[in-house]
Amino acid sequence: MNDVFIDVDYAQIYKHGQKIGGDVFLLSRQDASGQIVCTLSDGLGSGVKANVLASLTARMAHKLSFSPMDLTRSAKIIMNTLPVCKERKISYATFTIADLRRNNAGEVLVNLVEYDNPSALMFQGGVPVRWEREKIDLKRDGAFKREVLGHSFLKLPIGSRLLIFSDGVTQAGMGKSLPLGWRLDGVRSFAQKLIERNPDISSHDLARDVVAHAHTLDRLTAKDDITCMVLYVRKPRRTLVVTGPPFKKEQDCVLVEKIRSFEGKRIVSGGTTAQIVSRILNRPLKVDMSCWSPQVPPCSKMEGLDLVTEGMLTLSKVATVLEQKRQAYTLPNDAVKKFIQVMQESDQVHFIVGTKINEAHQDPSIPVEIGIRRTLICRLQRALEDNYLKETSLEYI
Repeated sequence: MNDVFIDVDYAQIYKHGQKIGGDVFLLSRQDASGQIVCTLSDGLGSGVKANVLASLTARMAHKLSFSPMDLTRSAKIIMNTLPVCKERKISYATFTIADLRRNNAGEVLVNLVEYDNPSALMFQGGVPVRWEREKIDLKRDGAFKREVLGHSFLKLPIGSRLLIFSDGVTQAGMGKSLPLGWRLDGVRSFAQKLIERNPDISSHDLARDVVAHAHTLDRLTAKDDITCMVLYVRKPRRTLVVTGPPFKKEQDCVLVEKIRSFEGKRIVSGGTTAQIVSRILNRPLKVDMSCWSPQVPPCSKMEGLDLVTEGMLTLSKVATVLEQKRQAYTLPNDAVKKFIQVMQESDQVHFIVGTKINEAHQDPSIPVEIGIRRTLICRLQRALEDNYLKETSLEYI
């Protein structure tokens, strides 16, 4: 697994009264090369029409970014494909594309193209970084104003952040709490204070706080779609998930040593596995009734472990929640919620799966959705990689 992790997340609030957003954010990773592409597009107007225009633009940008074609040429193709509004004489959608790749020095290289969205912000630690963008003139028939494409090539070492957002952020509060809106300097100052207060703030929390404050400036009645994406380059947060006893009893000590020596959070899922760890480390296992629900057995506590849960039933429900991309705060306070919270806060997840057959799992009376342990772990891996862009690895013992 890599020693550098790219943490990307976004937050969004729709325009007041709308049930669909005119801002569209897409995020994809190519496993073979490790390339990550982030695209934020803002459609003209709001609601369904704006969403269709923004979706078309974002998906075109996404497909072209993964092609061998130069990113600026891809952007020009998008602009020539998009029509110009006959009434306003402006493009039907704006966009920002960030193409991310790692180099051998552990830095993240960003190829950034911006068209008519607010300028992106960069921070190294809590210090704002300003840079010059290459200006590329676009000449299109029917355009009312001069159209300029901004192109940048950036290096982001560990601790750097890049913020990309729609004009719903910079124009927040216009005509209400702020005569000219929040503006770029206001967003930069707010983000800087948040980072200084919490240097390890995640992309999810920073994006959410920026969007929430913009919504507050609009007096909780958003005048436009408010969208913010944050890219954070940092050392990965690792988690170990162990489930199932080893095939041979002689390997119990090997398994426990892998758990003990792991640097990061540790989860043991399964009563038999937990008993093995408790016996070898001579540490008591106590049931935690503070997180209980009728759907899954309660968690347990053991010194040195961050979470101990029941096995198959809990893993099955965790896999389903991850596949459905449900947020942890919407779940009841039980073992599944705690498991999900750890997964969503992790960057790299290593699974160790014991291969000893548990006869109880072959019982035909057990619900079909529980499946078998290996199938469940594969579901977890796919959901974490596809839905959350986590890095996973798997080991059998």
